[in-house]
Amino acid sequence: MDQEMLDAIMARTVAEGTLAGRMGITIVSASASQVVATMPVAGNTQPQGLLHGGASCVLAETAGSLGAFLYASAAAGAGRTVVGIEISATHHRGARDGEITAVATLAHGGRTLATYDIVVTDAGGHRVCTSRLTCLIRDQALGMDLNGAS
Repeated sequence: MDQEMLDAIMARTVAEGTLAGRMGITIVSASASQVVATMPVAGNTQPQGLLHGGASCVLAETAGSLGAFLYASAAAGAGRTVVGIEISATHHRGARDGEITAVATLAHGGRTLATYDIVVTDAGGHRVCTSRLTCLIRDQALGMDLNGAS
């Protein structure tokens, strides 16, 4: 995949109107084997002022899903898409400010499944969340875009 296509896919992942875009997620780097993404804590907190656990999951799923899409594209070529089928998360500590970073690393890449281990850390390098995402790799339906819309 050339850099221009990768840049377009990364931009589409966090485009205006997407959940990732609304949460302020930025893709720092992306490949089939590893994706790095960041998200501000501000605006993604629970009422007590701590980073919302669901926000950590959104960041983790965004990074892992992008990696799975890149993996599927490299392994099987065009016409394949991915859908998340399972995510788990363990929240280790809270964050009140700054930015958090997710590093999604390919744990398993197969013909029909891709699994990513995702570590979310705060600005000080402390582990905030550990997540695992499994995506199903499937043929893209004719007439559908990458998100399954016609």
